[in-house]
Formats: sequence, C-alpha cells, structure tokens
Amino acid sequence: MERRDSSKLNIAIIHPDLGIGGAERLIVDAAVELSSNGHNVHIFTSHHDKTRFLRRPFLVSFQLQYMVLSYLGIFFTVSMLYAHICGVFLLLFVFVYVSFFRHYNRGSGLYHNSSNEAEKVIKGCILLPFSGLVAGSTQYYPSENLSETYRLFRRNDNRLSFLSINRFERKKNIELAISAFAMLYNSQEDFLQGDKKDELSLIVAGGFDKRLRENVEYLEELKNLAEREGVSHRVQFITSCPTSERNTLLSLCLCVIYTPKDEHFGIVPLEAMAAHKPVIACNSGGPVETIKNGVTGYLCDPSPQDFSTAMANFIRDPQMSRTMGREAQQHVMQSFSTKIFGQHLNAYITDTARRKRD
Repeated sequence: MERRDSSKLNIAIIHPDLGIGGAERLIVDAAVELSSNGHNVHIFTSHHDKTRFLRRPFLVSFQLQYMVLSYLGIFFTVSMLYAHICGVFLLLFVFVYVSFFRHYNRGSGLYHNSSNEAEKVIKGCILLPFSGLVAGSTQYYPSENLSETYRLFRRNDNRLSFLSINRFERKKNIELAISAFAMLYNSQEDFLQGDKKDELSLIVAGGFDKRLRENVEYLEELKNLAEREGVSHRVQFITSCPTSERNTLLSLCLCVIYTPKDEHFGIVPLEAMAAHKPVIACNSGGPVETIKNGVTGYLCDPSPQDFSTAMANFIRDPQMSRTMGREAQQHVMQSFSTKIFGQHLNAYITDTARRKRD
C-alpha cells in the first residue's frame, strides 16, 4: 500500500537480549511487520547470537543495533519507542511516545488482577511510579507466519513420535513430557503391543544457551530422568536445532507436547497448529486462549497421568492427528496470523503517533 512520507515513523525497539524465546519472536515479528508498512525500525539489544534460531529473516528489513546496558545517548531521532520492561525507565529521560510491551496472557499480568504475589510487586514497582505517564493498555496476540509453515502439511507422515519444543529452563516443566511419555510407553495397553511400541518416541527440542547455568544443569536433569524412567533409548534431546530441522520435526510428529504451567502466552502452540499439528498443553495460562480443547488439541491438568491419557488418544487413532491438525491450522489462520497481527499493531502505532502530533 502506498504511503506518504509524512506517515513514516522512526521506531526504536529496546529488548535486552534478542535470544531464543517467544518474547524475542514477538519482537522480531513486530519489527518485520512495522518495517513492511514503511516505517524505519531499529532494534537496540545488548546481545544477539546469530547461530540461535529465530525463524524469520529480518536483517534485510530493519536495523539491528548492539549496545551496552546504558541506553542513553544512542538514539537516532525517533517518533516511537517500543520498550520491553527494562525500557520503562526511559520514560524519565526521552521525549518521545513510549509503548511499553509485556508478555502476559489475558487473565494475569501487569495490567490485570493477579494472584501471583511476585507480579503484584512488579506492578507496584514499575507502573505506579509512572502512573501519570501511562495512558492505557491494548492487548495484541503474538502471531505465526502461515506462509512459512503451510508447506509442512504436504510432507506430513505422522510417525508415532511426540515433540516437545521449549527452552531448557525449569519453569518450562519439560519433565512432565518425559514422565507422561514413560507412563505411556511402559503401559500394558493392547494398542501399544507389537511394532507400535517399537516406533514410539519423544523428541525434546528447544533453545539452549551454554552461557546459562540453568540450561546446562536442566538438560542433564532431564537426561537423568529419562534414564530413571527407563525410556532413555526412546527420548532424543536436540539443543537449538536450526529452522530446517525444527520444521522437519514438526512435520513428522503426531502432536506437540507443551508443558509450561501458567505460561504467559506461549508461541509454540501457534507454531505447531500453523503446521497442522494438534497440541497437548496445560489447562492454564496462554494455551487456554489459543487451543480449542478437543478440537485443535487437549488442555490437561499438569500431571503425567492426564498428559499420558491425551497422548494415548493419538496412538489409538493416528488419523486424529490429521483431523485436529486441519482444524488447528484454520484456527491459527483466522485468529493468529502474522498479517492480522501486523495490521493491528501498525494501526495502533500510527494512531498513537498521530495523537501525539495532535
């Protein structure tokens, strides 16, 4: 769409570490979509490892700037500052409109009532000192690029494989996937007899940063758990796999196992459903908003028994993976596509800038 020069904005996005998680994916998607709408977009970050997987090619469409922890004195003239939590304090030092970004699901977080005491403390420390400067909040869902994932369905052969995709952090609760898989594998159910049991596998893939002690320790804990559960020969660990391998894993699995409890949002279920894969997830947090229980996957209590029962459904009837997968892809296309996200975000940014000028 043709744009007048006066409608172009200089947008600075601050994110402390452009790493491997869903929040980082959201930053990249926001930058790509705003750039595609004609704006000049710069990301300021202290660290970005190009060897880690961020699925969208982005360096051709906006500028990525590295910096030390001091954010002052480095900006080009900006119309809009799109800030992560650490950037809120820039409200005191910069004279541009600041959009504060935080990753939370609808039922909790900085802008909502929360039973989480830690979140209440954060809200008090950050929002209240700037209450006179905060104009309000608008909720936008993260998105998935359907053009990148639609092709996966055409090479889908639904092996008896379950896939877990998560960063190797304890809060991701990956041990739940291993324990549930072990319960399924060690069961004596008739549908698992013969060749089917020999084909059963669990692949645990995700972001891994050797700089982070927790990542290193947690990976070893998970390997030890698989050994204790007697399924180490059926569980494969893949750290920071490239996009091509990740796509192949998605195309071959029966479904994706998503184990975090009370996850703020969770981009993995969208990625899976966009690739025609149903998702088994906890019945709390973001997945409650993105997964249609019994239609595009299953929402379960965070117990090995419940997850194992849901996994068994796909072994009994592998065709269910295709049926739910088709529903899942349609669901993402209608509600969570990158195009929709970009349109809404651009409308918000341009309207905000217009009101600032007026």
